[in-house]
Amino acid sequence: MLTTELIQRAEEAISHCHQQVNQYFSKKLPLPSLSFRLRGKAAGKAYMHLNEIRLNPTLFVENQQAFIDQVIPHEMAHLVTYQLFGRVKPHGKEWQAVMSQVFGLAPDTTHQFSIQSVQGKTFEYRCACQTHSLTVRRHNKVQRGQADYRCQRCHATLSFSGIQLT
Repeated sequence: MLTTELIQRAEEAISHCHQQVNQYFSKKLPLPSLSFRLRGKAAGKAYMHLNEIRLNPTLFVENQQAFIDQVIPHEMAHLVTYQLFGRVKPHGKEWQAVMSQVFGLAPDTTHQFSIQSVQGKTFEYRCACQTHSLTVRRHNKVQRGQADYRCQRCHATLSFSGIQLT
């Protein structure tokens, strides 16, 4: 459960990153806002035009220290890169430099958290050689006739087995 103490820890981490950035670049960049309105498998997301960091509350509760140490600096680096360099590649050299030089962190682009608790419904699909698990979004596109998916191994079109996995 997301507690006020946990929210405070996240706000303190953002403030600490903000101080590091301003000191490193000798600037007074605006402090970003914090929201916990992120769903799905993403741990965090930076909204450049809003100067906002959104965190996935479920994954945050499950991986508190990793969020403080890695996810918040990662998202902060996106905001800083945008504010200083404009539109550049999301994980390009500017972002990597902020991660390594300002925060002293490896510029990892993805998290390794278990996403079981935030995984949505999945559906079993079959091809000629194996079974596949499709997300509810992809399943619904198939059901509406908006998409076909093919097996990367045998190249056969996937067909719904009629089984909902989760």
